[in-house]
Amino acid sequence: MTRVEKLLSISSGPLSDGPPADRCLLAEYPLGAELLAMLERNNLESALHVFPLTVAPVNGANLLDWNSESLWRSDYADWTAGLLFFAEDVFQDQFCFGQSGVLRFNAETGGTKSMARSLEEWADLILRDYPVETGWGLAKAWQTEHGAFMPGQRLMPKTPFTLGGDYSLGNLRAGDAVEGMRFKADVAMQIRNVPDGGHVRLVIGKKPVN
Repeated sequence: MTRVEKLLSISSGPLSDGPPADRCLLAEYPLGAELLAMLERNNLESALHVFPLTVAPVNGANLLDWNSESLWRSDYADWTAGLLFFAEDVFQDQFCFGQSGVLRFNAETGGTKSMARSLEEWADLILRDYPVETGWGLAKAWQTEHGAFMPGQRLMPKTPFTLGGDYSLGNLRAGDAVEGMRFKADVAMQIRNVPDGGHVRLVIGKKPVN
């Protein structure tokens, strides 16, 4: 059994059984064929959310929708250029393809780091340390206390993690995934030129005119 197969074996059923969406999006990436093979078999939920390749998923956006510029990507300016976002952890850090393999995209900073050269290697990393890589422990604890996530929901920090917010139930709420990414993009854009250890005055809503 491959590591991708192992990851699928402990997952739920597909998020949608609708017809497949346009697959041309995957053709641009060296690992696109690997992702297509995985998405056609199954999908994952809860702490790790993999976007389905279907026209009308029952649980939020599909792969094509999630990667559209109009949804949230453009809020990060050029930081999302050339990336294909195919999954996210419970706090919305994104897993994505670049030309060199699988990357992790920090939603609150807009930064990326290399994770793996193939989906098989990525799946192995997830399986080796899934509580850290997906936020599984807090996802399980939050849903035990509040109930299962509604379609399209992820966990949002009340105080952003990059600004000192705790990884604790008291600092978490369930919120809409698209609104969450737009808020995180706003945070990322406001802190992009602040050095480590610098002071930040976060502005929510309409920004002052310079």
